[in-house]
Amino acid sequence: MRDDNLNNNGNDVFEEDSIDLVAILWKCLSYWKWYLIAIIICTLLACIYLHYAVPVYNVSSSVLIKDENKGGNKAGANMMMGDFGLMNFTVNNLDNEIEIIRSKTLIKNVVEELKFYISYCTENGFGSMDLYPYPPVQVSMTSIDAEVLKEDLAIRMKLNNDSTLEVSATFPNGGEDKEKMTKRFSSFPGIWVTPIGTLIFTLPKYATVTNRENGEVGEIEAIISRPSVVAKNCLDNLDIQPASKNTSVVSISYKSSNKQRGEDFVNKIIEVYNWNANNNKNEIAEKTKEFIEERLTIINEELGSTEQRLQVFKQNAGLTNLSSDVQLALTENSAYEKKRVETEMQLSLIHYLSECVNNPQNRNMALPMNIGLEDKSLSELIVQYNQLIADRNRLSRTSSENNPALVTLNSNLQSMLNSIKTTANSVEEGLKISKQSLDRETRKFTQKISNAPVQEREFLSISRQQDIKAGLYLMLLQKREENAIALAATTDNAQVIDPAIADEKPISPKSFIILMGALLLSLIIPTGLIYLLDAIRYKIIDRADVEKLSRLSIVGEIPIDINKEKTEAIVVKENDNNLMTEVFRDLRTNLQFIMGDTGKKVLLSTSTVTNEGKTFISSNLAISFSLLGKKVVLVGLDIRNPGLHTIFKFSFKQEGISSYLANPDNYDLFSLIVPSGISPNLSILPGGTIPPNPTELLARPSLDSAINKLKEKFDYVIIDTAPIGIVSDTQIISRVADACLYICRTNYSHKSNLHLANELHDSHKLPNLSIVINGIDLTRKHYGYGKYERYGGACGKFGHKYYGYGKV
Repeated sequence: MRDDNLNNNGNDVFEEDSIDLVAILWKCLSYWKWYLIAIIICTLLACIYLHYAVPVYNVSSSVLIKDENKGGNKAGANMMMGDFGLMNFTVNNLDNEIEIIRSKTLIKNVVEELKFYISYCTENGFGSMDLYPYPPVQVSMTSIDAEVLKEDLAIRMKLNNDSTLEVSATFPNGGEDKEKMTKRFSSFPGIWVTPIGTLIFTLPKYATVTNRENGEVGEIEAIISRPSVVAKNCLDNLDIQPASKNTSVVSISYKSSNKQRGEDFVNKIIEVYNWNANNNKNEIAEKTKEFIEERLTIINEELGSTEQRLQVFKQNAGLTNLSSDVQLALTENSAYEKKRVETEMQLSLIHYLSECVNNPQNRNMALPMNIGLEDKSLSELIVQYNQLIADRNRLSRTSSENNPALVTLNSNLQSMLNSIKTTANSVEEGLKISKQSLDRETRKFTQKISNAPVQEREFLSISRQQDIKAGLYLMLLQKREENAIALAATTDNAQVIDPAIADEKPISPKSFIILMGALLLSLIIPTGLIYLLDAIRYKIIDRADVEKLSRLSIVGEIPIDINKEKTEAIVVKENDNNLMTEVFRDLRTNLQFIMGDTGKKVLLSTSTVTNEGKTFISSNLAISFSLLGKKVVLVGLDIRNPGLHTIFKFSFKQEGISSYLANPDNYDLFSLIVPSGISPNLSILPGGTIPPNPTELLARPSLDSAINKLKEKFDYVIIDTAPIGIVSDTQIISRVADACLYICRTNYSHKSNLHLANELHDSHKLPNLSIVINGIDLTRKHYGYGKYERYGGACGKFGHKYYGYGKV
């Protein structure tokens, strides 16, 4: 009547499984002890980690990189360069400055100045403790010697109460061999000449006796590393970024396990950067100073010679005052002569500048500036060229020749140099024209005074030369002072806005994240283990396994009575409302629904293998039907291995249906039926003697005849058959059955057994096939029985919390 016995949840194993979050939750909660243990262990491990982990702090600083191109003179020079068709150069490109700050060379200089390649630590009972910045003993080793180390050098030191120092270290002894050496110092500084260099041990003034144990100071360990390796590690923890796109402020951040060490490191970076930048700036001033000193020496000699000539001439000629006309002519002539000499001076300066520019030895060197050139455009070009030279030299110290920025600077320098040459040639041509004009005027006035006494004319000539030389000498002295002031007034390239300061709270480890991670891990690990065990488990555990693997309806779940060491064979009692009785009532009700009221009376019970509980379930189900007042006969058709006699306590040798099947004419079927001894409505038809040919007997028409006779006299015929996964008897018997029960047992039946059940259903070999799950452990999983609490007076301990009913 109802042969479509699919899984009552509507799940099809060939359809995609839906995720039952409630089932997953209850499955995990059944292993709550695992989660509790995992939470305790993971939290404990997290606390231990937080206790021993070295905190890392973030040290930050803000620095303004000054842009020298924003001054008025620089802006004017850039506009003039634009008139010459040249690009506008930025003196301090922020990206270039950032690259210079975090260059390996600069960081290595910082490491060497702070001696970060030598670290000190001691054991404090909770791990290693950094002694920076106040180690009780200081070790000195040159950075050159430290750079050749193949591996870190560990030096162990013990400072005793008598102020003696015991030192031990292991040094390489050629090849792979190493030699441990010891030394004792009673006076300081102590010098130790080792195979890898000279070590100097000193006791700083702040040294105090700490970590006393048994009257001695605890051991101190000094680790000497290669400065380049330490610099690389520092670079890995250093981050320099522009504060914003519209400013020249950079933010420097550094990760350090020691606050003071981090602050010292960041501050020293800025200090070394400014020192290098100032050196580049002073290079131009030093070049100008050399030129002025050279010219002062020459002019001083010429001025001394002129004064000497004037003195001798006056003594020999005895000159007096010139006449007014001659004096006027001489004055005018002197003015033009002065201009002519100044023009010649400018020409000589231009010639000197051209020699410097065209000299290959001066390539990539600063040009002399502030030497008296009157042409402002040429002077500004020289200033710009020298600044580019400084930028180029500074960048070349930390970059290769192939660096794009350096290549661009070289190209700009060549363009600038060509512009200087062009401007110098233009200025030179203008000076030559001016000199020709001055020469004409000078000759005119010279003609006017040609009649003056030769002595007077010579006197004035010498005096004029003296005035010119003196003026040049004073101008050079002034330029030297201006250059000295500029040299002394050199400002830092980087202005500190916020000095380095470490955060109060460490950035790692973060306690909250570690604890949350431990909590998450304590949930993941047990869950993973649960599902791993579930994946490798090959036996059925609960209803969910059956629902997942089978398309058949589950009509009953038979629990285990954990209060009894061994389950009784007969658990269904008349006038009893215990758990097992209620479970079989539910099973009975479901089967009545399946079989209907159309005369279907024969129910068959089978399993895949033995010991899955088919005989137990068949017997108690028969008792449950009999309690309805129905006449029920339980037929033992597992004639290969009869088992009903063990439950209903009759003789194993009792004749049964096997005798009737073998010789139906000589046996009265009903004479073979025995009373159950439990219910007057229940009768037993034993299997009887084990025949030699069970399969053939079951295939005979006598089986059909026997079942038909039983159906006429009894309301229900329940057949206990052989395991269908072992022998074919059950498939032969199924022709007389109206409905079939397929028994599987938790923690015993293999999951693969359910594939056989699906196959039997799909091939229609067993009619109205349904599944009964035996051996359910209600304490282990979430079942709905407990919600009914006490059901009837006899359910007692099973009805409340522990067991229950309502889930079938």
